[in-house]
Amino acid sequence: MRRLIILVTILIIILAFLSAVSDFLPKIPSLIPSVIKPQIEKQEKVKIVTEESVVINTVKNYGPSVVTVVEETTAQSLRQFNFGPFSIFGAPGPSEQQSRSIGSGFIISKDGLIVTNKHVVSDQEGKYQIVTSNDKKYQVKKIYRDPLNDVALIKIDLSENAGNSLKPVEVGDSSKLQVGQFVIAIGTALGEFKNTVTTGVISGLGRGITAGDEFAGYVERLDNVIQTSAAINPGNSGGPLLNSAGQVIGVNTAVASGGQNIGFALPINVIKDSIKNFNENGQFNRPYLGVEYKMISRDLAILNDIPEGAYVQNVISDSSADKAGVKSGDIITKIDGKKVEIQKNDLAKIISGKKVGDTLSLTIWRDGETFDLKVTLQTSPSQ
Repeated sequence: MRRLIILVTILIIILAFLSAVSDFLPKIPSLIPSVIKPQIEKQEKVKIVTEESVVINTVKNYGPSVVTVVEETTAQSLRQFNFGPFSIFGAPGPSEQQSRSIGSGFIISKDGLIVTNKHVVSDQEGKYQIVTSNDKKYQVKKIYRDPLNDVALIKIDLSENAGNSLKPVEVGDSSKLQVGQFVIAIGTALGEFKNTVTTGVISGLGRGITAGDEFAGYVERLDNVIQTSAAINPGNSGGPLLNSAGQVIGVNTAVASGGQNIGFALPINVIKDSIKNFNENGQFNRPYLGVEYKMISRDLAILNDIPEGAYVQNVISDSSADKAGVKSGDIITKIDGKKVEIQKNDLAKIISGKKVGDTLSLTIWRDGETFDLKVTLQTSPSQ
């Protein structure tokens, strides 16, 4: 009898529980939109606002650090002659000073040191000016051009705007970049639109490109550059490529002429090395061999029955190579016993790893004969 009472009691409890659950289940679908959906929408809103804030805050904080590089040119006007209701332009008139924006740069120190690309200020006889985002103009006192990289440091005259303080950028670390990482580019697009902002991602790392214009006389091989989908236009050269923390991780340098959203930037660590070298020596104290050359690939070597290496097209007078006896037409096949190979051990790459004053052993192939020359590296001439 006692057991029967216990079983009946348990049965009543189970039935009551099932009844309560059956009443609650139909209400669950109606509770989902009111409880879960607002949470999802809230998370989506927070994500969107955060992404926008990264760009907005970066531009607010470091947009003033981006400058425009202006070249001052002299143009001759034509005298205008009037004939009744008509007019024509005739003989040359007086010369007029004109300015044109040619690139971008960014401030790295309060004492007026600015980074840009070497190709932006390649005219050594040219006169340049720096214009800040708030339209303050500074005359350029000195330009230091790195002979090994497409980098130039500009020193400006602060006396013209002594009351204005310059805001340097924050420099990051390009050794930790990852493909897919969000980036922001700032510069004077098309030489006209100051502080143009574009965004994208890092599309590739360690790219090797040949940048420049053969018709303009400037072509340079750039290795280990950053590929980005952030739009880089003419005039953006020399401007900063920043990460989501607002740190400069690259210098916008080139754009692929045959593609869309394919831009390239020099890693900031390359520029940091250049700045360190400059701060220690007051100039770019780089080792200098003194040859103009063209790399010979293995296929080309086999085809012409010559060795693989660096074919010397020209020897600079009074350079290290000239003093050692290197001649035009020589092929440098080894340096200190290490083979000179295209891409793997390019001549410039090997020399860049040396120091001024180092003595090297060059293995030379000349007219079918191979021999060694000793060469002592000098400091590169001022650029």
